[in-house]
Amino acid sequence: MASKVEFGITLPQRGALFGVTTMRDMLDMTCEAENSGMFSSAWVGDSLFAKPRPESLTLLGALAGVTNKLTLGVGCMATFPVRDPIIFAYQWANLDLISEGRMLLAACNGLVAGGASEKEGSYWGVTDKERSSRLEENIEICRRLWSEDDVSFSGKFQSFEGVSVQPKPVQDPCPIWIASNPRPGTKFVDRSMRRVVDLADGWMTVRMIPGSMSGNWGKICEFLKEDGRNPDEFPNMAYQNININPDKQAALEESKKFLDAYYGPVFSPEMVAGWTATGTPEQCIEDLRGIIAEGAKTITLRITSWDQKEQYKRMVNEVLPYVNE
Repeated sequence: MASKVEFGITLPQRGALFGVTTMRDMLDMTCEAENSGMFSSAWVGDSLFAKPRPESLTLLGALAGVTNKLTLGVGCMATFPVRDPIIFAYQWANLDLISEGRMLLAACNGLVAGGASEKEGSYWGVTDKERSSRLEENIEICRRLWSEDDVSFSGKFQSFEGVSVQPKPVQDPCPIWIASNPRPGTKFVDRSMRRVVDLADGWMTVRMIPGSMSGNWGKICEFLKEDGRNPDEFPNMAYQNININPDKQAALEESKKFLDAYYGPVFSPEMVAGWTATGTPEQCIEDLRGIIAEGAKTITLRITSWDQKEQYKRMVNEVLPYVNE
């Protein structure tokens, strides 16, 4: 491999609602991850009412207080199109100050099948069909508020005059990635990947179907080259699950049960298999190498098991040290 892939750890904070973990355990695991030297980042999920969980920004504040080195982010910030962009820009800038410049925002449109995101958005007058446009507009607003004073803005959804956010983020510019995973071959791919290239500083995705990451990453690379930019300099990250078990089928079944409890029964067994490194340590290593072969530069891992502590130990001792060999 040309360069070593870095790893992040994704905290299963919604699991605090159904017995997978506790808030204290998640803080402790993040500290262990930092001290291990195996991880460069830690990630939390985000939802307000579509898929309720301990709130992302307040959890990130706690993580900023107990860590010193890890990059901290939301993968992905599903409520970004719903939240008031001025208040959010203020909150995120403050998190960057608390963490001394370690925040990484991965924003997404937050669409959820079955009407959950539509219902969530209705509390703020945001429809599903507006979410992508609001994502784009809110990115522009945040970038301006983080870099300028006395900002005036007139857009499709937001208008204001003379707003200054203080404090500004420590990072200048403060990075904004976009998280997306359109199915390759659909009509949404070009627009979604073009949005990443035009508006974002990096790309986060999930690989539920073998080949989907390489297909979408290939499209991003194509657009970058069209713009005269080097794809080698554009970061990406794959958000993947892991379940280590000598019985691969048992690992898949527990992961399906975990994801059903986490999101509802929306992922088929095939999607769970595509999204989760499962089986023996050797099998998990090969699964992760497959994602690297599709173009992943960084992989963040969430443990899809009720035995978080033991799985964490096995991941850092039996899997991650060998993926880059």
